[in-house]
Amino acid sequence: MHLLLFGTAGCHLCEQAEEIISACVANEKNVLLELVDIADAENEHWQEQYAIRIPVLYHADSRTELAWPFDAAMVNDFITSLI
Repeated sequence: MHLLLFGTAGCHLCEQAEEIISACVANEKNVLLELVDIADAENEHWQEQYAIRIPVLYHADSRTELAWPFDAAMVNDFITSLI
């Protein structure tokens, strides 16, 4: 499963989100977490869509997302719903 975490450099909320998600997927061999800096992203749509909403955890295959604020339980529920 490929998950994207939309954020940007210097965003303390994005850093918190990354820590929470990383802890949740640490033992999941089939989950890949990709960090996407929307300021550097080639896809302008992402910057337009997420600029004021980051951090956002996104699953491209299902086009579902989990927007901040979230905790570990919410991340686990999100991942479970994708399986």
